[in-house]
Amino acid sequence: MLFWLYLWQLKEYHWGRFSDHFRTEKGKRIFWNPIFILKILLVSSAFFSFSSKVFLLWYFYAGWIFILALVYFFESLKGLKEIFQRALKKPVLTLKTLFLILIVIVLELLLLSLLFREFYFFIPQNLYWLTFYLPLQKIYWFTFYLLVFDVFTPIIVTISVFVIHALSIIFFRNPLIQKAKKKRSSFKNLLVIGVTGSYGKTSTKEFLRQILSQKFKVLSTEKHQNSEVGISMSVLNNLKPEHEIFIVEMGAYNEGGIKLLCDITRPQIGLVTGVNEQHLATFGSMENLLSAEGGKELIESLPEDGLAFFNSKNEYCRELYEKTKIKKFLYGKNVELPGLENIEGAKIVAKELGMTDEEIKNGLSKVQNQFPGVQVKKNKDGLNIIDASYSANPDSVIAHLEYLKTFSGKRIIVMPCLIELGKVSSKIHKKIGEKISEVCDFSIITTKERFKEIQEKAGNKAVFIENPKEIFERIKKFFKPGDNLLIEGRVPKSLMRLLGI
Repeated sequence: MLFWLYLWQLKEYHWGRFSDHFRTEKGKRIFWNPIFILKILLVSSAFFSFSSKVFLLWYFYAGWIFILALVYFFESLKGLKEIFQRALKKPVLTLKTLFLILIVIVLELLLLSLLFREFYFFIPQNLYWLTFYLPLQKIYWFTFYLLVFDVFTPIIVTISVFVIHALSIIFFRNPLIQKAKKKRSSFKNLLVIGVTGSYGKTSTKEFLRQILSQKFKVLSTEKHQNSEVGISMSVLNNLKPEHEIFIVEMGAYNEGGIKLLCDITRPQIGLVTGVNEQHLATFGSMENLLSAEGGKELIESLPEDGLAFFNSKNEYCRELYEKTKIKKFLYGKNVELPGLENIEGAKIVAKELGMTDEEIKNGLSKVQNQFPGVQVKKNKDGLNIIDASYSANPDSVIAHLEYLKTFSGKRIIVMPCLIELGKVSSKIHKKIGEKISEVCDFSIITTKERFKEIQEKAGNKAVFIENPKEIFERIKKFFKPGDNLLIEGRVPKSLMRLLGI
């Protein structure tokens, strides 16, 4: 139950992202593994008990119960091991997850109490006369329905999520949005800056906040708070009369999602940080993606006297720039490293709002890390670790590899394959493989989905290793103090602990 709630939360309760998970190797293994297959076979074998001869029933019941007991014994050991190793998959406790846990527990208790109370109902009527076999028969049918309940737990949790999600939309989300709209409309002189794109949103928003705060009273949405609920909560809880500028990070997984955020916040300035195929699988088509996170909906929501800013390094941004009719700007043309154009975007917005070069410089001096999405650390073994583990997308991987080139010494990247890329996934991973071959001495790929495509271009510089301890041992053998390790995207937390970060 906790695992399935964890997975739904990880995928932000979005059906497209949730279902796409089962196209990955890890997702496939959830069902395509010996334990689950054995459970399905045990459920299927129940039909044997209706057609078998009487003298075989006792052996069938005893063998079936014994096998299931072994299955649950080893599953229990696995669960205990995960608890002690702090590897148990469980959701972060929020009001929503607590409510979902409560709902699913209540459903479980109701079903279990039904099994206990109506026990004889589940015993086929034509077998009641077998009094000699009845005790074993009772145990068999009871455990059989427990197993059925176990197998269908993903469906039970999913139905619970859908029901709670639907209720939350009606009774929480929609009223919240209306309240936020009403409050926003009362701030007549508030300047709202909308920031969207497939990548670079959070870092650009933070650069803007630091710079603009030198001259204005600025509010920005909190870290990665870019949905309609998060933005509405920010308006209702944080927006005050003294605020002059509200910087809003805007994210979506569906066409129309960014338009909804614009309806809530009514931006006068729009900034599109960059667009790629990240989350293409959830949008369904590139056209839908370009409409939402691609910036089209944001730009179309701006007033006639609004301002639009576009990343000149990005092909899709340049195309949207050409189609935009209001006052518009391209930025980042002369930056040396991919990703640094986010700073240029923040600077050009500040200049248009009347800030001086000195004010902009003072604002940037307070930014601890001016390379987006990256923290450079040195672990106890003297290894330089470029930590880009929060998330990964096609452009960020290439940008971070380009950044890795600036470091002297051996260079290695550890990363999983990228997900939710739809039909272009193979092409993108080949491109990543080419860049690894150019930049790195070695690479470790932690998931298997597109490892072949990466290896096709990276050759013997790429290996697939899934186990965190094995990854750590390989890194220790390969590196010496002063060498460089890029951690790109979500890797196992246990690996991060082994590396000392």
